[in-house]
Amino acid sequence: MKRSLIIGGVLLCAMSAASAQFPPPGRSMWDPPVPQPPPRIEVPAIPRMDAPTQPSLRSRPRSSFGDRVSRCLDEAAAAGLNQAERAAYSRSCANHRD
Repeated sequence: MKRSLIIGGVLLCAMSAASAQFPPPGRSMWDPPVPQPPPRIEVPAIPRMDAPTQPSLRSRPRSSFGDRVSRCLDEAAAAGLNQAERAAYSRSCANHRD
């Protein structure tokens, strides 16, 4: 019984490996593989001279950190804050300002 199962398994494996070597109907075993189509090349759109221009939505560049701290210290002094309160205010203000 074991021997017949082993022989049947070997035959089944041999037949499945052999069937994978046969080409599909209408093709020869020696035909080269079918070439893949080349990638599609998209031509970029050419801008027209009479087309309306798009508005640019650029934001203003952020001022430097030192400039923001100076401005915040000036605001704190104008508000009448003491030195410790000015330091706390300027740190918070400079990090949140633009």
